[in-house]
Amino acid sequence: MKIAIHAFDGITMFHLATPLLVFGEVARLGLAAEWETGLFSEEGQPIRSAEGYLVDGVAGLGAAQDADIVVFPSWLSHLPDPSEELLRLIRQSHGRGAAVVGLCLGAYPVARGGVLDGRTAVTHWEAAAKMAAALPAVRFDDSALYIDHGDVLTSAGTAAALDACLHLVRKHLGSAVAVDVARHIVVAPHREGGQAQYIVRPLQDPELDGPLGRTIEWALANLDQDLEVESLAAHAAMSKRNFTRRFKEVTGFSPARWVLGRRLDDSRQLLETTTWSITRIAEACGFGSPVTFRQNFISAYSTTPTSYRSRFTSR
Repeated sequence: MKIAIHAFDGITMFHLATPLLVFGEVARLGLAAEWETGLFSEEGQPIRSAEGYLVDGVAGLGAAQDADIVVFPSWLSHLPDPSEELLRLIRQSHGRGAAVVGLCLGAYPVARGGVLDGRTAVTHWEAAAKMAAALPAVRFDDSALYIDHGDVLTSAGTAAALDACLHLVRKHLGSAVAVDVARHIVVAPHREGGQAQYIVRPLQDPELDGPLGRTIEWALANLDQDLEVESLAAHAAMSKRNFTRRFKEVTGFSPARWVLGRRLDDSRQLLETTTWSITRIAEACGFGSPVTFRQNFISAYSTTPTSYRSRFTSR
């Protein structure tokens, strides 16, 4: 297995080191024969990292032309378009059957290569909207840690690259080898949940004037109450149809989706900062039962309330 990792001036050492660490550990531990990992750049010259370190031993584009996996571990944050040479490499690698991998912002050059058109990709949640606007043929998901189509894999930001690289080890060499690598680098062999857990979703900032604004304030203060659209519309003294239309204009969401989001936001805060039972949190946030709370929480964050609390508690 030959793995070629793209390096460029301005890449952070962490992004560059992550695939080198995971894939290199396979060879260092003798877990697979002929498992080779190397760096390449467009110029085939040493590159200088974002931290100012000079990285030598970097081959040219030719080193990636026969690689089984071509990895783009990151990209510059202002998302400049890749060169034609790099785009050609991506398309040719994909065309001959190599797996193409974009970790974190590295999803951008991979997607620019056209190999994700009509498919779903993931990147760091902060860059997802910007990439979606620049690449309308690709659907960007801001919740998953990584998405593997078999021929193309993309991952979320920063540490999610570890999950994606371990997934590739598991895929090619089996779970036992992936667990062995994870144990040696002291990370979880398979992390629970997705990056939606880590996204800060601030409340919308509507103009809180008039009946709609007062209703939004009232709803935020009474999340444990019946907040069906009929109740919200009645509080605003508006028809259900007019309320729903105006509410979506102001918040960007339907009333039901907005209420669920606020209840989940509240539940996360209570999980992080209190010792309340799951039942008490479910009641305080307006979920009908602990079962309903758990189902909605898992659907939104791909993890249970209990697991979330153990990971994020600030107590």
